[in-house]
Amino acid sequence: MNSGKAPGGRILVVEDEASISEPFAEALRRAGFDPVLTGTAAGALELAEQTDPDLVMLDLALPDGDGRDVCRELRRRSDVPIVMLTARGTEMDKIVGLELGADDYVVKPFSAAEVISRIRAVLRRSGRRDGQPEEPLRVGELELDPGARIARLRDSELDLSRKEFDLLAELMRHAGQVVSREDLMSRVWDVNWFGSTKTLDVHIGWLRRKLGDDPSHPAFIETVRGVGFRFAAPDG
Repeated sequence: MNSGKAPGGRILVVEDEASISEPFAEALRRAGFDPVLTGTAAGALELAEQTDPDLVMLDLALPDGDGRDVCRELRRRSDVPIVMLTARGTEMDKIVGLELGADDYVVKPFSAAEVISRIRAVLRRSGRRDGQPEEPLRVGELELDPGARIARLRDSELDLSRKEFDLLAELMRHAGQVVSREDLMSRVWDVNWFGSTKTLDVHIGWLRRKLGDDPSHPAFIETVRGVGFRFAAPDG
C-alpha cells in the first residue's frame, strides 16, 4: 500500500450523481477508507493511473461514456478490484459485468453499510489484505504460485486475467475433487449469486484454451455433468 493511504485503502468512486457519491464517500471515510471521487469515464481512467486505488467503484451510466468500456480498459491495464454500480439489476447485466472482469455488482439504491461490507470482502478475496503466504500448487507440468500470482505450464508463464488466475487456483487447491459450480462462484466471485452461472462457463472455456485442454479429453479440467468441475489429481 502506498504511503498516505488510509488504513482501509483507497477507493476510487466513479459516479456522476453527487447525491450518491458524496454521502457514500463520507461513509467510506468513517469506515477507514480514503475515497477519491470522479463523475466521468475520462476522470476514472486518469485517476486510476494517478492515485493507484485499492478498489474501483464504477457506475455503468456515465455522462461521457459507458462504464463497461471503462471496466475493459481498467482490466487491460491492471488487476485492480472493480465493483460495478448500476440502476439496472437484471441477471444479464450481472453476467456482462462479471465477464468484463468486475468482482461484484451493486444495484442502486444501495445501503452504504452493505456495500462497504462487500468492498471489504472483495479486498480480502483479491489478496490485498491477506498476510499469510500460500504454498505453490503443482499438478503435472502446471505450477501456480498464489503469492506471486504466477502460473506456469511447462516452464512458460501463462497470461491469465485475475479471475482466470483465481479460478485456476481454486480448482488446483481441490485437485482430484469435484468442486460445485455454486462453490466456485461463491469463492471466486464472492457474490450472492442466484440463477445462471454462465460467466463461470465462459471463464472455464478461457482457461481451457490457455491450458491447451481439450474438453472431450481433458488433461486438467473435467466437467462433472450437473455438479461442477474436477481438476486433475496431483502426481503421487
